[in-house]
Amino acid sequence: MNKLLFIAWSVALISCQGAPSAKTHTEMATRHHSEDKQAILAVMKAQEKAWSQHDLEGFMEGYWKSDSLKFYGSRGITYGWEQTLANYKKGYPSADHSGTLTFKVNDISEIARDAYWVMGEYDLKRTVGDAQGIFMILFKKIDDEWKIVADMSCG
Repeated sequence: MNKLLFIAWSVALISCQGAPSAKTHTEMATRHHSEDKQAILAVMKAQEKAWSQHDLEGFMEGYWKSDSLKFYGSRGITYGWEQTLANYKKGYPSADHSGTLTFKVNDISEIARDAYWVMGEYDLKRTVGDAQGIFMILFKKIDDEWKIVADMSCG
């Protein structure tokens, strides 16, 4: 009888303590989303810095280095990392043309596991004339790194 009482008391004690993990699913998901958003913002901050130093290759490190990358702008769709970089080099041939880039992020939303869209505005301060516009970019976690897989920008 004492053994049965001990087992019942042990089960009751474990039940009162709740699940083994102190974190609920919602708390874990919120922390996960927060970490994802911070990592995405870090990619964009590195892009601002690289662009503002007229380091277009460094700026492109935020993009998926693939022929499947898509960039949609005023001239239509560009496919691929190499062609996107070539377009940037043609459109921004000098530091005077690239200027200083600032992003204003208005929304970051999860669209699927390991995929987010980011909507915002860009601002270029430059000696050849300032430029502003809006963007919507899609980030996907690829090989444990956040990369832009699609970019729609217009000014």
